[in-house]
Amino acid sequence: MAPIGVGVLSFAHGHVNAYCTEMRNWTDEVKLVAAWDANQTRGKRQAEAFGMQYRAAIEDVLSDPAIEAVFIASETSEHANLIEAAAAAGKTIIVQKPLAFRLDDCARIQRAVEAAGIRFTVAYQMRHDPANQKMRELVQGGEIGRVGLLRRRHCIGVLFSEGFYTNPETQWHVKAETNFGMFMDDACHAADFIYWMLGMPVSVMAEIDNVLTDIAPDDTGVALYRHQGGAMSILINSSVTHAAVNTTEIYGEKGVIIQDYGDGPSCGAVAPPPDAVGVKIFRASEPEKGFQPLDVPVPPGHGARIHGVARPMVNWLKDESAPPPCPLEEALGSVHMCLGAYESAGTGCRVALPLAQ
Repeated sequence: MAPIGVGVLSFAHGHVNAYCTEMRNWTDEVKLVAAWDANQTRGKRQAEAFGMQYRAAIEDVLSDPAIEAVFIASETSEHANLIEAAAAAGKTIIVQKPLAFRLDDCARIQRAVEAAGIRFTVAYQMRHDPANQKMRELVQGGEIGRVGLLRRRHCIGVLFSEGFYTNPETQWHVKAETNFGMFMDDACHAADFIYWMLGMPVSVMAEIDNVLTDIAPDDTGVALYRHQGGAMSILINSSVTHAAVNTTEIYGEKGVIIQDYGDGPSCGAVAPPPDAVGVKIFRASEPEKGFQPLDVPVPPGHGARIHGVARPMVNWLKDESAPPPCPLEEALGSVHMCLGAYESAGTGCRVALPLAQ
């Protein structure tokens, strides 16, 4: 099989740099062909770094028959425009999260993807982390029985970093017009994880606000979801977290699963100890054994998780019969989960999910 030609539409979202860093080494599988970026300085710099051509017009990327797939990593506010253009050109699309932050943009994306009949996915890194995959395998395999409560904490510390919110290339993350809010930008990871584990919730209650800073539209949020059948899930997100350990708790009728070291603060400022346990399980049928560690490695840092998205994405590009790692319907679900949380926080009321279009 000839290498798959890949293009990049914007380097605004930094994760795409990790993907390209990996892909440029797999020359027998993928070829990084060309890139466009609204910020020409950034686009030219990054294209050169990855051995790609920089093209000043989007059309010059999308009209190239050598490019079969595009990574879209623009500001979230531009996703719908770029997806419409790439879909109309018949390209396979991998887009950064979240899908969008307006329901009308979600509808535009859905119409464009379905009308073009293209392959489409969202690059949600949690789905490719071995620890998360193991927990899902255990839950879906019935190891802890019916789940009553799941808590997922996903945090970052970027609002403590002046270089992040003052840098012209990254400050779009803290602007409402380009990114809505930090909860939307980062809690969407945990929302996708919850959807992936338990399915679409039926309601949400939430608090989202600026608690420690006033740099972005918000810096901290907590959402409580209710699922069909009664299960509850709690999403904790903060952009002002220096360090942490605990990440996930899943309580079931037959046991408990605990995960530590599952996000940036828990794998960053304070490195996990050499004997760190990533995932452990307690089985109610074997209480004398206590929590039993599972053979799931803790990554050397959170960056390794982001770099780890490239391999499954390339595998998916190579196998046209493979299902998308994150189908469009599920990406839409996490948008509803986050926007519903904002609505609840704003009104002080429980909000039914999915949201009315």
